[in-house]
Amino acid sequence: MQGVSPDPEKIQAIMDWPKPRSLTTLRGFLGLTGFFHRFVRHYTLLAAPLTDLRRSITFTWSAAADSAFTELKSKITSVSVLTLPDFSKDFVIETDASAMAIGDVLSQASHPPAFFSKKMCPKMQAASTYVREMYVITEAIKKWRQYLIGRKFLIYTDQKSLKNLLQ
Repeated sequence: MQGVSPDPEKIQAIMDWPKPRSLTTLRGFLGLTGFFHRFVRHYTLLAAPLTDLRRSITFTWSAAADSAFTELKSKITSVSVLTLPDFSKDFVIETDASAMAIGDVLSQASHPPAFFSKKMCPKMQAASTYVREMYVITEAIKKWRQYLIGRKFLIYTDQKSLKNLLQ
């Protein structure tokens, strides 16, 4: 299948990365993996314990950070090959708003051209489910506006409801 995939040498560098022992090495790891965030579904949610650790005053490696580090490394090694967009086909957006982050998948014929995830601010985390679901939809449309403008597309929110935006 043709498409876009990460450089195998960079993936190997991530796999060989030792467990961070300081904020500097943690920032280096997050910088390297962050470059591949568009290949990993729910990257922000997976990396949340590590990004939270980055903001702490003292560097204390926890079990949650260790789990996130290992999970992120394994997800990076099994990344999807992203397809190139085909503008003759309809786009489908799958959205998910958890209590901490949002995640979107843009796909065509069950093949993703792009993933997007973003950690929500504390105010949005405290908002109602309805508000968070609307937020994830508007963020997805803003993110992929250049693909969606003037085209018919579908949105699936949490795999439960189907909405056709352009009728």
